[in-house]
This record gives sequence, C-alpha cells and structure tokens, in this order.
Amino acid sequence: MSAQSDSPYGPLIPMPELTPDALRAAVARIAPSRIPALTQHLFEATTNAQQTQSLAPLRAFIHSWAVFVAIERHPEQAARLHALERIVDGGEEDPAEAITEIRRIHEAAEAEAGLR
Repeated sequence: MSAQSDSPYGPLIPMPELTPDALRAAVARIAPSRIPALTQHLFEATTNAQQTQSLAPLRAFIHSWAVFVAIERHPEQAARLHALERIVDGGEEDPAEAITEIRRIHEAAEAEAGLR
C-alpha cells in the first residue's frame, strides 16, 4: 500500500496495490458491505478470462475496484459522489453539471490509483 496522509482529513486507508487480494482487503476495511459484489465480480472476471483466453476481464475488475477504493477511502469525496449520483438518478433536475463532476471524481480516482 502507498503512504497514508498525515492530515486528519486524509484518506481512511492507504491506496492498496492493484491486486485482487489487496483490493479485497481495502474494501473489507472501508466498505465491508461491498465484499459480496467484489467477490461476484472477481468470479465473473475469472470465468470470462478463462473462456475468452484474455486478461481483459481481470483488468476491468482491477480498474473498477481500484477506482472504487480510491474514491471511497476519502469519505467526503465519496459522499459528494453519492449525492451527485442521486441527482442524476432522481431525474428532477438537469444532470449535466452533476455528470461533469462525477467524471472529474472518477478521473481523479483513476489518477490516484495509477490507472492514468
């Protein structure tokens, strides 16, 4: 895992290595209710990788869960993302600004995880 911030407003945990085991451990610490979804996604990715003889499904799994961890390890950022998602899902107001901010959050998370 990478270094953890000394700031009281820093991340809950360091960014883990981009391996299934490290991501699972991180998710268990910051969002334990998501472990079943991670486990199912890993099972499907492994099965698809074997069937297609391609690592692409496993790369997609790593990308998805690394971004999830990069976002969720920052509680304020995660709360903002979830609020923006509710705006988009609610359909009661123009979602353009919310969608733009969601993209920015995801792009920053990809960079933080070393995926960009």
